[in-house]
Amino acid sequence: MLFLQGEIFFAQFRTMTRRAFHLEVQDTYDTPEEEGPFRRFLDGQHDNLEWHQPWLELVRDVTTTGKAVERIRTVSIPHGDYTRWGLSMAPHNIEAGEDIRWLPRPIVAAGELPDDDFWLLDDDSVMFTIFEPAGRFAGGALTIDPSTVSRYCAVRDRLWAIAVPHAEYASDAQLA
Repeated sequence: MLFLQGEIFFAQFRTMTRRAFHLEVQDTYDTPEEEGPFRRFLDGQHDNLEWHQPWLELVRDVTTTGKAVERIRTVSIPHGDYTRWGLSMAPHNIEAGEDIRWLPRPIVAAGELPDDDFWLLDDDSVMFTIFEPAGRFAGGALTIDPSTVSRYCAVRDRLWAIAVPHAEYASDAQLA
């Protein structure tokens, strides 16, 4: 595996040719970059999203060239504060070009959900997301091992088929 940090990590999205898929398996992410925005959400304050612009710009750049950026967010029921915040943030990502789906844990069969977040790029590489012990995003561990890539393509395909598109999930989210 190859460890990728900073711009080298994000460059993977610019050099892919077709599709980036991300699976999030944690209910919360205690990243320092999100601490202030999350606190503003909890306090009912406006967020100008300045902190989020680099990602949104990257997604716009990638998707306007015809490439896809897809994400599944795995969530527990009932929703915690972090999931409620994620639901409120998703429209910004979608407007930038991401296709976001939600995967309630109760609809996932035991053993179908991997333990780690990952990005699948063009069906030929997997980048496992790495976080430091304090929660800060550290980068990704990239592999092009064909058996690993094949396994994670199968995970993506199974979970994408049962995950709920954002518009549908958000309209029912008050029930969760």
